[in-house]
Amino acid sequence: MNQINNVLREELNKLGLNAIQDVRYNLNVPELITESLKNNETKLADTGALVVNTSPFTGRSPNDKYLVENNDPDLWYASGTEPMASENFNRLKGKLIDSLQGEAVYVRDVMAGADRDNAIRIRIVSNLAWQQLAANNMFIANDTQQPHVDPDFTILVSSTFEGDPAADGLRSPAMVALNFDEKLVLIGNTRYAGEIKKSVFTLMNYVLPKRGVLSLHCSANIGEEGDVALFFGLSGTGKTTLSSDEARSLIGDDEHGWSDNGIFNFEGGCYAKTIRLNPKYEPLVWSAINRFGALLENVPLDENNHPDFDDASITENTRASYPLTFISNYAPGGMGGHPQNIFLLTADAFGVMPPLSKLTKEQAMFYFLSGYTSKLAGTERGLGNKPQATFSTCFGAPFLPLKPTVYAKLLAEKLEKYGTRVWLLNTGWSGGGFGVGERIKLPLTRAMISAALKGDLDDVPTHIHPIFNIAIPDEVPGVPNEVLNPELSWADREQYEIDAKALAQKFIDNFKKYEVNVGPEVPASGPVVS
Repeated sequence: MNQINNVLREELNKLGLNAIQDVRYNLNVPELITESLKNNETKLADTGALVVNTSPFTGRSPNDKYLVENNDPDLWYASGTEPMASENFNRLKGKLIDSLQGEAVYVRDVMAGADRDNAIRIRIVSNLAWQQLAANNMFIANDTQQPHVDPDFTILVSSTFEGDPAADGLRSPAMVALNFDEKLVLIGNTRYAGEIKKSVFTLMNYVLPKRGVLSLHCSANIGEEGDVALFFGLSGTGKTTLSSDEARSLIGDDEHGWSDNGIFNFEGGCYAKTIRLNPKYEPLVWSAINRFGALLENVPLDENNHPDFDDASITENTRASYPLTFISNYAPGGMGGHPQNIFLLTADAFGVMPPLSKLTKEQAMFYFLSGYTSKLAGTERGLGNKPQATFSTCFGAPFLPLKPTVYAKLLAEKLEKYGTRVWLLNTGWSGGGFGVGERIKLPLTRAMISAALKGDLDDVPTHIHPIFNIAIPDEVPGVPNEVLNPELSWADREQYEIDAKALAQKFIDNFKKYEVNVGPEVPASGPVVS
């Protein structure tokens, strides 16, 4: 064995993977594609993209996530996340490792965090070659070309391992279990690549705030003048689409940190939703996903072996992963300065919220902690075909392992320090709720963002929405008045008020759990129901 293999062997032995003889380390893209095809894991589309079907897990499995208990007073179990005893974790670890013994395993060492002052060293061990292509696309390369010694975190993935719910204390045979003390993640039974991606995000959300670095579920881009914009939002609200702007350089599409050095990407790639992707409106993403090296998850192929991005027969949650280098205007360093503008995205299924409003610092805290949107079909298993209104703390509750106020207080400090403008941007429905109104057209949303970024709205008068208590610009170039003011687009104004007040009351009720930790001025800045 050469020196690298000797080092890697010692590292695998530390994990208990002593019996594995066939270790394939840091294979390049052609090698990974060849391996996955040879193993019948994937198919190759006529565009050159690699295609995989991850059924039955075609989205995250939120009720199969576990955090191992420790003595951290700030440890938080988000809705759906369960505590797990360390003894139970160790038993599962032994079983999962046993399931990998005797197989060929694929190992990749990567980095998370473009700011090298705050980077985390990650090792991913899996039994499927295509998952390593996903890791290659999504994370930052380990420039040293040497195996990590005692990596900051290791992720063990076995798609064939099935837990025993009764014996292992699980809710199903699938699991995503994170142990922060042991610096280890176990993923079993599910092949969906989003579980690897979001496990790393959860790790960053645990480690970085303890260093005073704010971790954010957002996309980021930077203009020619160096101005940075952030786009918060859950899956399907438009982070990837809206941050992919031909006039601005993309820092990243999903996960970032905000340190004293500015904004930095956690990842080296994108994980874009592709269902009904339109090359006219999203040319950058379209080009990136239709080429060799891109990975398509659950996108059906037609009779000519061509990807059909309009076909939702497998899932609405079709995905593509690709490196940022596939985007012509990406920001090579993955970093930017402190943001001048932040957009909190929501997809309001009730059609009652204004598409654009400017928030005070207190309102920014209110809507950040609220994290309101509508979950779109397919982003999670069992959601069905109808969007559902939800409040997800900090626009990413499932991935927050610390108490929400930890992140909220860090955000408040940075908004105060850097004078960042915050906007609430509704990418949802207008003229009525889902099934009655229509989704706000993307060109209109882009026009609102462009006006905000250019400073065209700085001197435009505003008026306060009587229910949501937020400031709506009196005019935005290219955006009709009835779109800016949602009540004007409804045929039944009385019904609009009823539905708006009903949603406002949900905001008020949801926020009660935060009131004791944020002070009275924050809830007072929220909606008003008389």
